[in-house]
Amino acid sequence: MGSPTGSDRLLRGAVRHTAGTTTLLLLCQVAAAACSLAVPAVTGRALDLMLHQRPGASGWLTWAAALIAADIVLETAAVLLTQLTNARATGWIRHRALTGLLGTTVDRAAPLPGGDVAARLCVNATDSGTAPAALANAASCVLVPAGALVALALIDPWTAAVFVAGLPLLVLLLRTFSRDSSDAVGRYQHAQGAIAARLTEALAGSQTIAAADTARRERDRILAPLDGMARHGTHLWLVHGRAVARSGVLLPLLTTAVVAVAGSRLAAGQVSVGELLAASRYAALAAGIGGIAAPLGTLVRARSAGRRTAELAELPPMPHGEAALPAGGTGRLELRGVRVAREGAALLADITLTVEGGSTVAVVGRSGAGKSTLAAVAGRLADPDAGTVLLDGVDLASLTRTELREATSYAFARPAFDDDACATVRAALAAGAGPRRDPAAADRVDRAARAASADTFIRLLPLGYDTPLADTPLSGGEHQRLGLARAFAGRGRLIVLDDATSSLDTATERQVEKALATSLGPCTKLIVAHRVSTAARADHVIWLESGRVRHCAPHHRLWQDPDYRAVFLTDAEVPPPGRDDTAAGAPAPAVPPPGRDDTAAGAPAPAVPPAGRGAAHGTPVPPPLRDREEGEARSSAPPVPPSGRGSAAASPAPLPPSARDGAPAAYPVPLPSPARVVARRTGPVEAPAHDGPREDR
Repeated sequence: MGSPTGSDRLLRGAVRHTAGTTTLLLLCQVAAAACSLAVPAVTGRALDLMLHQRPGASGWLTWAAALIAADIVLETAAVLLTQLTNARATGWIRHRALTGLLGTTVDRAAPLPGGDVAARLCVNATDSGTAPAALANAASCVLVPAGALVALALIDPWTAAVFVAGLPLLVLLLRTFSRDSSDAVGRYQHAQGAIAARLTEALAGSQTIAAADTARRERDRILAPLDGMARHGTHLWLVHGRAVARSGVLLPLLTTAVVAVAGSRLAAGQVSVGELLAASRYAALAAGIGGIAAPLGTLVRARSAGRRTAELAELPPMPHGEAALPAGGTGRLELRGVRVAREGAALLADITLTVEGGSTVAVVGRSGAGKSTLAAVAGRLADPDAGTVLLDGVDLASLTRTELREATSYAFARPAFDDDACATVRAALAAGAGPRRDPAAADRVDRAARAASADTFIRLLPLGYDTPLADTPLSGGEHQRLGLARAFAGRGRLIVLDDATSSLDTATERQVEKALATSLGPCTKLIVAHRVSTAARADHVIWLESGRVRHCAPHHRLWQDPDYRAVFLTDAEVPPPGRDDTAAGAPAPAVPPPGRDDTAAGAPAPAVPPAGRGAAHGTPVPPPLRDREEGEARSSAPPVPPSGRGSAAASPAPLPPSARDGAPAAYPVPLPSPARVVARRTGPVEAPAHDGPREDR
């Protein structure tokens, strides 16, 4: 939980931001207090004049009526100013919290549950925003009783002395109330955030809950903190009730004592009847010091809520420099000694590699190997704990924010879009053009949608590209294609696809990969791949294992390694240890080297054996590879040769069984260190994305 110092800084900032309205509120409160203090004296004077049948009583009564009317007007203005001050302070606090949340690195923001963040931004920010007005109201609650006490002293010092004698008990009562309610409020708000976080999780997994018939169990899980919330709420109200009850006994006793003393002084001829009336009224006003419990309780809640909101506002921001990328760069990406650790566990360890500009590089590895972490570091969604990342020779940390986001773009498995009712499909895709917009952005949006195979279904919408996103029901694959189109709409140098095609069917994925190679401008493509076909069509593959680069090489060279094939296969499909499918003497199927297409010379395309059979001698091989993303089994389509490796007069030949069925290829496995990826140039166009990377696989 955030420190009280952080909460106090946030609340002081809110007071400074609302200084104008808070000052007006305080002036209204002071003026209203002056009216309230003047009324008893004026009324008492009018009474004395009437009792002694002296002239001028009507004038004093007129003044009393005017003061009462002014008091009513000022109190009404104070209520309006209180609401205005609360609204302005709440808005400022929410803006600070959102700025901190969106300005920090993804790895710091990602652990915060969405429901808890919503509770902090909505409920806790609202409670925090009441602090400035509560301070003004508390000042009023002190000002009126203090003025009444002075008036009592002026009427008769003994009346003031009696009231002062009871103040220590009142101070002790208020201190106990403040201490006991602060802890209860903090625990109540924490339980409130826990329920919101669990509810958000359940809503995100509603289909799974319905399919598993676990609605009752989920309900119990979501409402589990409710008992504690009820306990803390009950304790809070008990504390408040005891404070009210004790003050309800103490303050009337003090008022009665003051009136009794004033009566005895009247009998002694020391005060007049009008002064007795004024003393009784001032005693009631002085007893109003107990009313400070309400603004004090508000301040306690505001400070407790401020601790939770300050955790967001004080998240460390991602720093940016003033550098710019050199003109004409190709998107050459370098990682030098990059290390990333979270909670003591190394996610990336001493990664050093170079990706030449214009390359298409796949990042593969088992779950938890560090693929998504590498993708986040490559485009500076997160900073490494050690090492540097350079784009065209410039450290990403030294770039301006605008330069960085225009140079890099992301597409994710679950892209997020502006769900505002006025946001259209075109506006959502145009967001990929970056902070700087230009007239050519509309044309780029159309081209990007075609490249992502999204143009067809977009044009079938009621208003085409102008259809509001809120009125556009999308499948998972269509959602991903919009995310890809948004990324393609930019003009950057590096595009990162973090499992961005997992929901696409094989044919659509093939079209997208073809567009990556041919339809977009030159840039570097870094693709987190879970399908063997995606790795096969990349220029090079970065194979991660336990946060380290195990090998960097073309897919067809790595495929001869059983451990590499095991990355894409289930345990049942991995050949037993020590067994080599070529041990029986079967020749390894040939793989055309890069830049050569055997079909162009008229050579027959290599035959793809039926599922379950090898290329020669009936050697058993694993069945077709299956995509295990989200537990959904799919047969991988025959991969096509990467673009630029030759063209045939006929249809392109599929890759040999080495890229499909697990048969090894006759190429050595290079062991470069540091890893260096050199590939031909192809090129997608990029766009800054506004979603964070999904959890590392």
